[in-house]
Amino acid sequence: MGVVIVTGASSGFGAMTAQALVEAGHTVYAGMRGLSGRNVTSAADFEKLAQGARAVELDVSSQESVDAAVARVMSEAGRVDVVVHNAGHMTLGPAEAFTVEQVASIYDTNVLSTHRLNRAVLPVFRGQRDGLLVWVGSTSARGGTPPYLGPYFAAKAAEDALAVSIAAEVSRFGIDSVIVVPGSFTSGTNHYAHAGTPDDAEVAGVYEAEYGEDVQKLLARQAQESPADADPGEVAREIVRVVGLPKGQRPFRLYVDPAQDGAEEIFRIGDRVRRDFYRNLGFGDLLKPV
Repeated sequence: MGVVIVTGASSGFGAMTAQALVEAGHTVYAGMRGLSGRNVTSAADFEKLAQGARAVELDVSSQESVDAAVARVMSEAGRVDVVVHNAGHMTLGPAEAFTVEQVASIYDTNVLSTHRLNRAVLPVFRGQRDGLLVWVGSTSARGGTPPYLGPYFAAKAAEDALAVSIAAEVSRFGIDSVIVVPGSFTSGTNHYAHAGTPDDAEVAGVYEAEYGEDVQKLLARQAQESPADADPGEVAREIVRVVGLPKGQRPFRLYVDPAQDGAEEIFRIGDRVRRDFYRNLGFGDLLKPV
């Protein structure tokens, strides 16, 4: 059983994944902000699950907080085996109406947060010559991307590009990578309920006047595309499954998309092109961890 850090573990996919990993026997540090404030109840409930369930103060927007969280895990457990990059923030509204500062914040939460944690944990992985990076991505990076989610889609695409590059660059250190690609789960998580909205009300109003209730229609139609029994808990169960697989036998991507928005088809083509290109360049060994 491994020692796992899960970011954004106070709710949604993160909370489900942290709980499922604990139930599978792993020692899990559930990263949350505000352990003594906003998330005090979530942290307490998690730590009641089992001896291996531990909440850790982890604000992915702060390198100091990230470094302190990894230092605590190393102090208590002596190693880190898996990092689950789950923290993220969704947006909903016309892209133009989001300020530059908002878009920068969205990139910070969805992309730069992963780099902060990698900068803290990859030296540990390299020293161990072992470790697993699990990136919780999104079909929105390549699938049938609907309107009014632009800043979020752009950030998830950037996260995916970073994950792909890092997977190759760390492979010779024995570090494995899996990119999880969930589809659009419109219920069962707080993903949509907590979505950020544009700060520029004037521009948002112009779009609303032209397009009416398109945003509300979008959410309703996305919900209709998903099967009635779509269970976001399947994302957590699949993460537990790949964590348990031997190094080198894990899939590069893992799809959990009940709506089947087309992302899997496009990703498979892109990943095949990547494999062929690496081999043509003589870097085929980077496609799997040593």
